[in-house]
Amino acid sequence: MSELITVGAAEALDVQQVHDLYRSYVNRSQVSLMTSFGFGRELVDHAEGAYLHLRDGRKVLDFTGGVGVLNHGHNHPRILAARRRFGENKRMEVHKTYFSPYLAALGHNLAQLLPGDLSMSFFPNSGAEAVEGAVKLAYKYHRGKRNTILRSDISFHGKLLGSGSLTGSAQNTFAFPGIPGVQVFTYGDLASVEALVAAHKGDIYALLIEPFSASTIRWCTEEFLRGVREICTRENIVLVFDEIYTGWGKTGSLFYFMRYPGLVPDVVTTSKSFGGGKSSISAFVAREPVFRKAYDNLNDSLVQSTSTTYYGFGEECATAIEAINVVVEDDYPARARDLERVLKPGLERIAKAHPDSVSSVAGAGALWGVFLDGGPRLLDLVAKLVPGGIAKDPQFRTKFITTSVINALYTDHDIFTYYTLNGKNPLVVAPPLIATPAEAERFVDALDATLSQGLAKLVRRFVTQKVGSLW
Repeated sequence: MSELITVGAAEALDVQQVHDLYRSYVNRSQVSLMTSFGFGRELVDHAEGAYLHLRDGRKVLDFTGGVGVLNHGHNHPRILAARRRFGENKRMEVHKTYFSPYLAALGHNLAQLLPGDLSMSFFPNSGAEAVEGAVKLAYKYHRGKRNTILRSDISFHGKLLGSGSLTGSAQNTFAFPGIPGVQVFTYGDLASVEALVAAHKGDIYALLIEPFSASTIRWCTEEFLRGVREICTRENIVLVFDEIYTGWGKTGSLFYFMRYPGLVPDVVTTSKSFGGGKSSISAFVAREPVFRKAYDNLNDSLVQSTSTTYYGFGEECATAIEAINVVVEDDYPARARDLERVLKPGLERIAKAHPDSVSSVAGAGALWGVFLDGGPRLLDLVAKLVPGGIAKDPQFRTKFITTSVINALYTDHDIFTYYTLNGKNPLVVAPPLIATPAEAERFVDALDATLSQGLAKLVRRFVTQKVGSLW
């Protein structure tokens, strides 16, 4: 056995050593893929607020928002203090025969903030687990007598076997087995839902929908959401809103669906920024009658909790309590609206100034997508510059074009962004909610300057500087 690596030694590893360890013990193809597209060649020394501080001294504005995790930014001082207090006081993490004051308080806080009788919570670790818990609850609510579940055609709900089978994204490159009875409706199309309900009359136990689809930057209209609520009430179908990404202020309201007064799902799921950027915790919160019918009896009261080792882990719950209080006290929905007042007109101005590069922009609050489209000529250029069969995939070409813009923003302006792997692969603008309007203006100016170079030039440069030498 070779010598074990300590925490201190891990922190001292250089980037090549990290690559080698990934290749040996994690996934060598992951290293090849990321480095082939110019990423993963640097290491972060530390992160604070909206910034990444690299080992070479660069200070990078992080406009990825941690893909939904970092509404509070990196290492928020109040989050760090809450976790430090927990450790210094040697609080109990987990024990199934003692009740947790942290879990109790967190459940109370969610019930106070969510509308209607959304008041019964369960706290697993990841968003995918929250989705599966919500679906399991719906199935149990109907006592296993219904066998069909509805999800949308552009859905993304996770990558476990259950949540993966409820996901309709382009990320599914292999057909794993999944839960039975999944039927697909068209996102935002009420007639599509009605048709499936009629075809599976009395057999649908749940309908799962993202009110705002963060992976495609699309959202449901108020008419659609209220219509789905009416259908589900009429047919006694458990309505589940997936707000794992969009919760806690990201789109300008505490949860996206809460912008519509009186609209209440039967279950809502949350994760990502729920843990303040430091805690791996999620939740599904159910209406009281739905939860009590499913689990509030002596035989079933432990079906969820005791079967999950890390359910309601003490430090995770304490972190979420503090994270929620920061969201409320610092009014994160208002912060998102402040950022929107810069991003919306700025991105629309860019789309108008660069019609040959930007087909459209869309979003809400602090979550926006810039859809890049250089036309057939640029797609053909990518096909010529990129060797191998992957260049034949039109979706790959779009991703490549977007990556070229991301690379220029990062290299020239020290701004870090990303693109989605679903839908039309927009460049995502998703700053943490602690970012300032001035930082949003900096991003808009940098994107304008980048696109002024022309997409063809950016693509050629990206191939020459980052990709060509590897291929």
